[in-house]
Amino acid sequence: MSKQTGIQTDNNTTKASWLLLIGVILIGSNLRVPITSVGALITFIRDDLGISNSVAGLITTLPLLAFAVFSPFTPRIARKIGMEWTIGLSMMLLIAGIAIRSITGIGFLFIGTLFIGLAIAVGNVLIPAIIKMSFPFKIGLMTGIYAVFMNIFGALGSGLSVPASSIGNMGWQGALGVWGLLAVVALLIWIPQLRKKGDSSPKVNVQTEQKTNLWRSPLAWAVTVFMGGQSLAFYTLITWMPDVLNSIGYNASTAGWMVFLLQAAIIPTTLVMPMVAEKMKNQVGLAIGAAVMFIIGFSGLLLGSMVFVPISAILLGVAGGSCFSLSMMFFTLRTRDGKEAAELSGMAQSFGYLLAAVGPVFVGTLYDISGSWTMPIAFLIVISIIILIAGVISGKEGLVSDRSKQQHKRDLAGVN
Repeated sequence: MSKQTGIQTDNNTTKASWLLLIGVILIGSNLRVPITSVGALITFIRDDLGISNSVAGLITTLPLLAFAVFSPFTPRIARKIGMEWTIGLSMMLLIAGIAIRSITGIGFLFIGTLFIGLAIAVGNVLIPAIIKMSFPFKIGLMTGIYAVFMNIFGALGSGLSVPASSIGNMGWQGALGVWGLLAVVALLIWIPQLRKKGDSSPKVNVQTEQKTNLWRSPLAWAVTVFMGGQSLAFYTLITWMPDVLNSIGYNASTAGWMVFLLQAAIIPTTLVMPMVAEKMKNQVGLAIGAAVMFIIGFSGLLLGSMVFVPISAILLGVAGGSCFSLSMMFFTLRTRDGKEAAELSGMAQSFGYLLAAVGPVFVGTLYDISGSWTMPIAFLIVISIIILIAGVISGKEGLVSDRSKQQHKRDLAGVN
């Protein structure tokens, strides 16, 4: 009888682990596609609603601003109701946002987009923490799998939305709304995790929590700058690379394939990089390599030669995928538990996505001022150098909660 009970317990544990694995994959699959799908349909939306290009641009900028504003508050909500319930409620909000956005009307479009941004912010912050808690011995593999599915579905959102809009009477509303089915599936698979309410929010001694102030941690700020720099570089590239290539001599179609090449290079990188990073004592070399690829890739665009563009596209894709994956790994490798990982993730992604929202606008302004892409690309090379410096600091072994010897001496002096 006891043996049967033991076997049943093992089977239940295995089933629960697989459900959590599939749940993490499906949640990750929903974290990019609601944004990338609208980017491909922006022209149809603009013409149908009669809005200007600047207003249409807010459709993609608004979620990034929501990430920036809401990310720091997500860990606080998770501490009160549990990470699993916070993620589950975010999926409900995502479904509602996709449905509302698909209703014709400018008001519905922006309200739905705001809901989508808030929902995705939760997943962005908490999934790395869930991985650290639930898969402590497979952090690299799980981070890679999660990132790959996120980017695959992000690419599918860009590629399939326009063809879907031409099916029957779907239009852009149906093409955006159909992705709500993926969110519904993710929520259904996630339901078993809701029984863990409160389990993922370990009780922390108040005195200890007060001593661990991430906003005063140099390492936490290095991780934050690293995350912010790579976010700015990626979203600026996605926004302006076609225009840069047009100025070099590429036509619109070929420029689009170069952007596709960049995104294709990201996918295998996001799988391999976390597994490599986890096996290394520190990640300094990986961070330097990724930043150098950013520098070389942007320099290739700066040369203005069509010969170097495919190489630059691949290098920039590998650099972007590497830096994103390293950022996710730093959230787990540089923290002591899931709670601290969520807090670092919230801090870094808040700053990171704020830069991501500002970056394309600032680069566009530099182009307007200078009349060429030389100054904007030079600015992105400077950002790459900052990514390199922040990566060196972030890649060194240690925890954000570790205090320096000088701080420890000051604490002892204060006690005495």
